[in-house]
Amino acid sequence: MSSPAQAGPSTAPKEKKGLGKVLSRMKTVLKRDKGKGVAGPSTSTPAATTTAAAGPSTAKTVEPAKPSGPEPTKIPKTQIHEERARKLGAKFGLEIQPNEWHSTEGHALRVEKPIRMRIHRTCHECKTTFGTSKECPKCKHARCGKCTRYPPRRTEAEKQTSRERKTALVKKNKEDAPIVPDYDYLTSSKKLVLTRPSKKGGQDLVHKKPRQRVRRTCHECSTLFTAGTKTCTKCGHVRCTECPRDPSKKNKYPLGYPGDEFGPNAVPQFGCHECQTLFPPSTEDGTECSKCKHPKCGQCARAKPRKIDPEPDPEVLKSIQAKIEKLGIS
Repeated sequence: MSSPAQAGPSTAPKEKKGLGKVLSRMKTVLKRDKGKGVAGPSTSTPAATTTAAAGPSTAKTVEPAKPSGPEPTKIPKTQIHEERARKLGAKFGLEIQPNEWHSTEGHALRVEKPIRMRIHRTCHECKTTFGTSKECPKCKHARCGKCTRYPPRRTEAEKQTSRERKTALVKKNKEDAPIVPDYDYLTSSKKLVLTRPSKKGGQDLVHKKPRQRVRRTCHECSTLFTAGTKTCTKCGHVRCTECPRDPSKKNKYPLGYPGDEFGPNAVPQFGCHECQTLFPPSTEDGTECSKCKHPKCGQCARAKPRKIDPEPDPEVLKSIQAKIEKLGIS
């Protein structure tokens, strides 16, 4: 004898659409919430589920456990990124804007904890490191005074030495403070002056850029020229190319130093009036310029004392060319 379900044709449930589908899902969710507080599967009807959902809940509400440590505080992200940018700028000399490399919106949670020293203790019986408890995890020995401590406790003499060293360091930093760079002077009109206290208690020492002291001597009376003048104070001689210079730089100034007059023994040397290239000494008119092929004429005046870059050494050029050929570089 077959059951009534087997006798008739099997009919599949129709899929709900629209509002009926939404209500069906809500009933399923309410069944799950109801079944969490009751053991066993839920067999309530839709009407009973609606009534249970409408009535007061009999399940006990579990309160979340409160953290035992310190409570976190809200800190703006702008403050955190500004501190990082300041430390990077002080270390590498950079100017960083926090809003250019991170988002500064919102807050971050921070927990302030005191600085602790990590102390390790070792069991004196089995040489095993203790964990968070006071009992050895290997031999179950209770931690005692014989168990090794790292770092060891400091003696009173060591503590006093540390205090004296810190006091001396603080005193030294106050008396001879380090120079703190000021990067705002690049954009401001004020002039940066670096000073250092005098050891003798006088006027502060001012840092100045080192420069070469140049001295010129009159070749007639061997008197030093006064700074800023071109006339000898003793004989009235005007400074010329014959007056020696200390230090001497004849390789850069073969015609004489700028501002000098031509001396009696100076060899005249003319320059091309088109490309300013110097002609060799004692060159006759009509000789072509080595650079622009202009023949020497009456407009080519005598070259005044000035700085001249020396010609490259041909031997050095040959050695460089040989190295390039050896490497195969075109």
